[in-house]
Amino acid sequence: MGSLFRSEEMTLCQLFLQSEAAYACVSELGELGLVQFRDLNPDVNAFQRKFVNEVRRCDEMERKLRYLEKEIKKDGIPMLDTGESPEAPQPREMIDLEATFEKLENELREVNQNAEALKRNFLELTELKHILRKTQVFFDEAAPTLTLTRSRYQQMADSQKDEEQVQLLGEEGIRATQQGQNLKLGFVAGVILRERLPAFERMLWRACRGNVFLRQAMIESPLEDPSNGDQVFKSVFIIFFQGDQLKTRVKKICEGFRATLYPCPEAPADRREMAMGVMTRIEDLNTVLGQTQDHRHRVLVAAAKNLKNWFVKVRKIKAIYHTLNLFNLDVTQKCLIAECWVPVLDTETIQLALRRGTERSGSSVPPILNRMQTFENPPTYNRTNKFTKAFQALIDAYGVANYREMNPSPYTIITFPFLFAVMFGDLGHGSIMMLFGLWMILKEKPLAAKKSDNEIWNIFFGGRYIIFLMGAFSMYTGLIYNDIFSKSLNIFGSQWRIVYNTSTVMDNKVLQLDPGSDAYLQYPYPFGMDPIWQVASANKIIFQNAYKMKISIIFGVVHMIFGVSLSLLNHRYFRNRVSILFEFIPQMIFLIFLFFYMVLLMFIKWFKYSASNVAPNSSACAPSILITFINMVLFKAPNEPTKNCEAYMYAGEGFFEKLLVIIAVLCIPWMLLGKPIHIMRERKHQNLKPIEPVENGDAEVGLNAQEHGGEAAAAHGHDNEELSEVFIHQAIHTIEYVLGSVSHTASYLRLWALSLAHAQLAEVLWNMVLAIPLKKSGFSPAILLYLVFGAWAALTIGILVLMEGLSAFLHTLRLHWVEFQSKFYVGAGYAFQPFSFEAILEAGGQAATEE
Repeated sequence: MGSLFRSEEMTLCQLFLQSEAAYACVSELGELGLVQFRDLNPDVNAFQRKFVNEVRRCDEMERKLRYLEKEIKKDGIPMLDTGESPEAPQPREMIDLEATFEKLENELREVNQNAEALKRNFLELTELKHILRKTQVFFDEAAPTLTLTRSRYQQMADSQKDEEQVQLLGEEGIRATQQGQNLKLGFVAGVILRERLPAFERMLWRACRGNVFLRQAMIESPLEDPSNGDQVFKSVFIIFFQGDQLKTRVKKICEGFRATLYPCPEAPADRREMAMGVMTRIEDLNTVLGQTQDHRHRVLVAAAKNLKNWFVKVRKIKAIYHTLNLFNLDVTQKCLIAECWVPVLDTETIQLALRRGTERSGSSVPPILNRMQTFENPPTYNRTNKFTKAFQALIDAYGVANYREMNPSPYTIITFPFLFAVMFGDLGHGSIMMLFGLWMILKEKPLAAKKSDNEIWNIFFGGRYIIFLMGAFSMYTGLIYNDIFSKSLNIFGSQWRIVYNTSTVMDNKVLQLDPGSDAYLQYPYPFGMDPIWQVASANKIIFQNAYKMKISIIFGVVHMIFGVSLSLLNHRYFRNRVSILFEFIPQMIFLIFLFFYMVLLMFIKWFKYSASNVAPNSSACAPSILITFINMVLFKAPNEPTKNCEAYMYAGEGFFEKLLVIIAVLCIPWMLLGKPIHIMRERKHQNLKPIEPVENGDAEVGLNAQEHGGEAAAAHGHDNEELSEVFIHQAIHTIEYVLGSVSHTASYLRLWALSLAHAQLAEVLWNMVLAIPLKKSGFSPAILLYLVFGAWAALTIGILVLMEGLSAFLHTLRLHWVEFQSKFYVGAGYAFQPFSFEAILEAGGQAATEE
């Protein structure tokens, strides 16, 4: 079968490259993205490999580019992104790139250091300007308070009882107060962060015993911190004190709170002169800062034009040398040897790329690509496009397929949105989902170019085709259910005749129409459900329960039978005749004879019994399918039928059902013992075979050949497995299948449950929100409807589309992973991860965005 249904056929190749041509050839293979290299030096430390110095140089260049990118983003400069991917530069171009990046980094760091020094000087001058402005006010307001301070010093000088107070006051202060002279107080002025001011004031009061006088004023405008560029709020303060000891203590407290002290003249004339000088210096600094910022901006603008291309070039160089470190050198040190997995269909394309790389390097020795024989399992490579990629991702999330195993993705493209739509069947909600998916598909290129780092949006955008199909299928099932925002469409007109008036039909909650009477029912509704069920509040749920429950079981059994059928394709492809005889055939018989027979009983019941028929084919005589199935499995006779009714739906049903159950039960030991006994007999037969003669008469060689031949002839997947483990493995597989058939069939009832819950939730939302203004008359309901509609629309999209849609999506995913894929899909392989520049650049871009 084609590669759409199975993974690509892979082969292990050995590649011989001339040393001078290896870089260019690997570059071409990276652009192609079809080769997965193996590490031929697994025991060699990363720091001991041949091209470790080149990788380090690339790391250093990438670090410098990240620094430039950070500075560019800080200034809000747009970076030019043409979307093009330049080729990997030649090794000799690395020197030019390193010199360019080194020059830019040094120039930018020098500019930043100069700018930081200028900003620091500017900050100091600005703070000094505020101090000179505020201190004049402080000195004018402090005169009365200083008089009180002198009185306190007088009391202290008179008492002289507290030794610490005497030390703080000082001998000069005591002598001055005793002689009635005026005190000459010292002071310090500075600025401090506003949030530290309350603690600063408390510390001054406690440490200096209340012998200092503090005044402070806020600086209204924020100041820029030169170290990080943050805007901070500060306050100006001035502290008056007496004595050297207090001065020392005050300065230590200021240093502890990281307050900045500035010299402030005591005389007003000196302060005015200093303020004028400060203003002049600030103006000069503003001019120099402006020129510095202009120069920095020019450097960054020039770098922003090439930054994206530089990143691409450096990451490609680094990827090439990292790949070359996986290669081996031959004994002559002139040839590099590599091993790689390649798709068989792309071998010629890869050889052409190698020739292009050789021509670019100027080498005269052509590369050699040889296919190798190996017993190692190849990687799994499924070709995808933008449509199938999302569906393949759903399958790979469960487990990557084994090599050449049946790929469930093509079938999932149809079954996944259909089973989702069975649970989400609403024409209105489905149209919203479909239009959202269609919008993302039509705007695919501009939306992809934005490269958003929002993870939720990326998930939605990656699954745009899944969302579109789920919405489209939901619109179809919504038409089948005749459900649009919990209401129905009356396209063809109801097929029921109503002999009652409108008020009786709409107001009588227990009124039921008899489908068996020609006075009420004419013909079946042409497409979907009759819209009259919308007003049938008495038995609407009962009717929909029976309808949706039965179709859930039908879809589930058909889905599981299809899964078992796909296992036959796997067995035939791998020529596994044992699994066909002892697994596929009994599994199919067990599933069909029990569960598919139950589906047939549903169709027989639909065709045979009708409300318009008379006994024994009337609806009153119709047996319960569930009770019939239970009686069938338990070999129990049906209950005595009512008058004029029959116990069985068709002649010979009792004998036929017993026969089906007996055959289905016999399939259990068939699955349980058939394969292990066959393997045991095969191994015994191999051990009894005579030793094959050889030309040189070496019996040991013949014995070894026989052993290897016997292993090759053993059953698939059990060559090196103990016989006891084979029995245990088969027992687990049999029990899992038999019990799983019952549980998986019941699991498909989630199609019925979620569909019913979704319809009821939509109806409740309509009746509790939107129907309130519709039930009133007059002009006011129009205004109320205008206001209520927004709330109803928001709840519809948020709850019924997003939350219910996510719930139905997860249940559909479970049905495919567990109920469907478990019948044929192993998913124990490993993915093909080729050396691809596109994938490397995409991963590098995402990592940069997260940082």
